[in-house]
Parts: sequence; C-alpha cells; structure tokens
Amino acid sequence: MTNNPLNLDEVVELAGLWWLPNESGKRIPGILRYDGEGRSSLSLIGAFEDRFFSTLAPGVMDELEGTRTWDVIHGVAEQREVTLLGCVPTRSERTMLARVESPDLQTVSATIAVIGAHLGGEDDAIFAAAEVSVEDLTLWAASSVFSGSFGSRDGKLDGTGTVSVKPVNAETVTVDGTEYSLVHTHTLPFFDRRKGRTVGRMRDAASIRIRQAEPFTLRAGLDAASLIQDLIALATHRAAGVIWLQLEVAGTETVLPNGQPLPRRRANVLYSPVAPGKHDEKGVDPDRVFFTCRELPFEEVMQRWCEAHGRLQAATNMILGLRYAPARFVENNLLMAVGAAEALHRGLDIDEKPIPEAEFKAIRNAMLDQVPEEHRGRFKAAIRNSPTLRDRLLALAARPDQDAIMQLVPDVDHWAKRTARARNDLAHEGRTPNHSIDELDAIVGATTAVVILNILHELGLSAERQRQIVREHPQLRMVCQKASEWLVAPESNS
Repeated sequence: MTNNPLNLDEVVELAGLWWLPNESGKRIPGILRYDGEGRSSLSLIGAFEDRFFSTLAPGVMDELEGTRTWDVIHGVAEQREVTLLGCVPTRSERTMLARVESPDLQTVSATIAVIGAHLGGEDDAIFAAAEVSVEDLTLWAASSVFSGSFGSRDGKLDGTGTVSVKPVNAETVTVDGTEYSLVHTHTLPFFDRRKGRTVGRMRDAASIRIRQAEPFTLRAGLDAASLIQDLIALATHRAAGVIWLQLEVAGTETVLPNGQPLPRRRANVLYSPVAPGKHDEKGVDPDRVFFTCRELPFEEVMQRWCEAHGRLQAATNMILGLRYAPARFVENNLLMAVGAAEALHRGLDIDEKPIPEAEFKAIRNAMLDQVPEEHRGRFKAAIRNSPTLRDRLLALAARPDQDAIMQLVPDVDHWAKRTARARNDLAHEGRTPNHSIDELDAIVGATTAVVILNILHELGLSAERQRQIVREHPQLRMVCQKASEWLVAPESNS
C-alpha cells in the first residue's frame, strides 16, 4: 500500500494479524473491513477474551454478565501498522466441546481505524502534520494548475484548443504557531485508450496541510479537519464532507544514500465525520457559493476563521447543523436558528445593558423591598438587566451591510418582533398558535441568513459582496421573497 489517500466513501479491506497492546505475543489473523460509510469491523479467526469471570473456588470459574471492550487494538496488514480505536465485540463464537474442532470466530467494531501507525490512543502525540481534503475545496481555492483556450478563425471557433498545466505555489499562513497551507496535487496529461475512443485526462485536487511546531494527537488532527470542513461548509452554504484525512507520523523521516530526503510516513484515518465526502460527485454550482479565496484571500480568511471559530463556535455549529442535518419540523429549525442568533450575539460581545447599571440596581432594590423575605431570593434571580431576544436580533441586523440587510429583511423591526414572539411561544407553550407554518418558515430562513451575514461580515467579506450574494444566491433570493411576503407589518404593505 502506498501513501495515496484512502477516500472515506470507498470500501477498504485489509488482511493481517491483530493483538491487544498488552498481549503482543498473542496475534490473531483476521480481516479489517471499512464499508465506505464510516464503519470499520474486524473479523477474527480466533478471539480476544471478551468475557468476565469470577473465581468461586480453586479451579472453579463463573461467567459474569457483561462484555469487555477495548480502547485500542493493534495490527499489521499489507506491510503497514494499523490501530483500531473504540473497539466493541459484536459477535463471538467459541467451539469448546464442539463435535468438530474448529477455530473460534469473533467480530469487533471500531470507531476509528488508523492505517499506517501504532498509537496508544487518541491522546498519543505522535503526528507532525495533517492534510485534509474536503468537498468543493478545489472550487473554494479559486486557483488551478490548469489553463485552457479555444482556437478561432474569423471570429468563429475552428475546433482547436489547448489545456496546459502549470504548478501552483502553495499558499501558507501561520496562526498562533500552526501553519496552514493550501496545496494542489495534479497529474500530468495522459491518454486513456478505449476500444471505441481515446480520452485525455488530467487531475487537479486541492487540500489543506496543517503543521504544528510540536507533535500532536489524533484528536487534534480530527479537530483540524473539522475546522477546515466547517469553513468550506460556511463558504459554500452546504454540507461539506471530508473526503480523506492523512496524518504524517513524526520521526519517520529518512534519507537515501545519495542524501535525498524522503517524506515522513503517512497514516490514513478512516472514521465517520459529521459529513463524509463523496470524492467523485459533481461539485457545487459556483453561483451557490458565498465566497472563495478570490473574494477572501486564503491567508486572510484562515487567520480570521481560526480566531472566530472558537469565539463563535456555538453559533456556527447550530447554523451548520441546519446544513448537515436539517430537522423535519419547522419548529425544531426555529429553535436552532434563534439559538444560533442568541449564541452569536453573546460571542460577538456586543451586549449593551438596557438600563444603566446604577439605575438598574436602584430599581431592583426598590422592587425587592416590596417582596416578602421568603420569596426575595427567587425574585432577585429573575430580575436581570440583559437584552431581550428582540434586542439581540435588532443588534445583529445592525452589523452587516445595511443595504444587504434591507434586501434580506425589508422590515427589520417586524421580523425581530415576530421571531421573538414565535420562539417565546414555542419555548413556554410548546406551540406557536399565532404563526402559520409559512411565517415560521420565513422566520427560520431570515434569521439563519442574518446570522450567516454576521459571520461573513466578521470574516471580512466586503459590503459589495454581501449585497451581491443576497441579490444573486438562489436560496437567499427565496429568503428575501418569503420575508417580503410574511415578515412585513401590515401597515408597511399599504
């Protein structure tokens, strides 16, 4: 097996020997199968002991309820080290006292399979770099090794054309000691000759490589992949699945006799990300992308995203959740969209006290003086000088480009009022009797869009581009249409 990436949407099967880390002398043959959908299973010809026993008397054992699990299983397969993490036996067949003696059989499921390294667990810091490929990353990169032209004569295409290849230099930025590089991997032109035709082929794929000064853990590598995945999902306004993830094993550099250095050994990670990627599916249409590295250069957007991702993670997680796994019921989407707005407002640290603090304390003390002593603690906890949900929504609407906001939500005050009413009714009564399904759908769309515009604004997206995507993006155009129909006060329609 080479260092070529293993795609998460493809089936992998590896035959090898397997053992528990503390029983390396007991190696059991078996086949590891990855199903292309995030699940790994190990079929053993033999078995690890998964039973619990208690000693009733010398030489007398009693089997107890329950089954053992293993944090780690090691193996070797196709000349590579393999580590399985989060291992649970799902089937064990033992043949003791059987009429025909045959080997035990056991099937073990694993949460993560690392192909190319032995590690003690997710927190074992043995990796020097990570590289991840995500759906639509090549489009988002807004750069390519390819260029093409069509020949013409007298203003008409003459049937000639060229496609050329020119390597693209990696774009690199360092953020808080971590280096992020946007790299391209391409093939030179080759010809695929078939019985009925000849096809010329070239491939170009973009990926992001992450390096840290010190060795890092598998968990850190998974978090780095998630960071990139979320950025591309935000930029493309759709779920962005991880296509593959590779980790470079620290300390595996080698040098040939002629002094030429060889790269570190790479380990493929087979797991189930929030969204697994499809490596050969058609990409997103360019007119459905919020921004690429053409609008926000890679060096700038990575710097801003790394800073904003932690601070605004709660809000971005909820918004991206609507992309990865939208709920079937509009009420659930309402809670998610409004929750994202509230979390974003807190993350931006733009809270303003509705009442000056000194004045608020005086008012609160005067109110508490009228409350019986036994109830005073309860009332004190309920009296807060915090902005209301409507206040938070209005504050968010005031931050992005105002022309874009007015296109999106023509009546900001009415939208904030109706959104707050819907959320409060749903939270307190479990239903929204004052809103139709169509109005709720409009609220979800408008609130989600306002949150997204705020995040894009925080990343530095220009006012002109904000207006453009609201005007031209198919989904945002629909949001504008629904908002103008359902989220405008009646008097505003006259």
